[in-house]
Amino acid sequence: MDKFTTLTGVAAPLNIMNVDTDMIIPKQYLKTIARTGLGAGLFSEMRFNQDGSENPDFVLNKPAYRAAKIIVAGDNFGCGSSREHAPWALLDYGIRCVISTGFADIFYNNCFQNGVLPAKVKQEDLDKLMDDASRGSNATMTVDLEKQEIRGPDGGIVKFEIDAFRKHCMLNGLDDIGLTMQKGDKIGAFEAQTSAVRPWI
Repeated sequence: MDKFTTLTGVAAPLNIMNVDTDMIIPKQYLKTIARTGLGAGLFSEMRFNQDGSENPDFVLNKPAYRAAKIIVAGDNFGCGSSREHAPWALLDYGIRCVISTGFADIFYNNCFQNGVLPAKVKQEDLDKLMDDASRGSNATMTVDLEKQEIRGPDGGIVKFEIDAFRKHCMLNGLDDIGLTMQKGDKIGAFEAQTSAVRPWI
């Protein structure tokens, strides 16, 4: 997993509450277990019309937001069914941070396992960031995980909450496998001892 330290990029305003995982990555894209290529399906039912053409009204299709790295979203982002494809799709598209007042638990946990930072802020701070994100190509924000702050285009600072252990893992690029591999020496020693004591295993 790539480390997350400081991210600077355009923030896209998605002022919708209860964005569920089927909206993030519709079910027809769940046939693969590959983590790449899913960006094409991100928000596809909102990004594209039925004939496959782009919906010009959807925020990520607007020129100012096509290269967005951050999404500022309404409350309860990532609700609905459990699918790890949702953070995979965000990451593959280039989104590394979603800012909201709240996230569904499973989606929230999946983000940390895949290098996407779900930043929780207060409602008044979200309102300010949503307004900042509405500035188009001038909607550049900086998310500083170490300081736990988001700096807006006008220099304003918003703080966000994060568990200390999750923060450590994100800063160091550690998912569950990475955490396990940090104990590689102990695991190797245990396996060697087990082989010596129980050679029939």
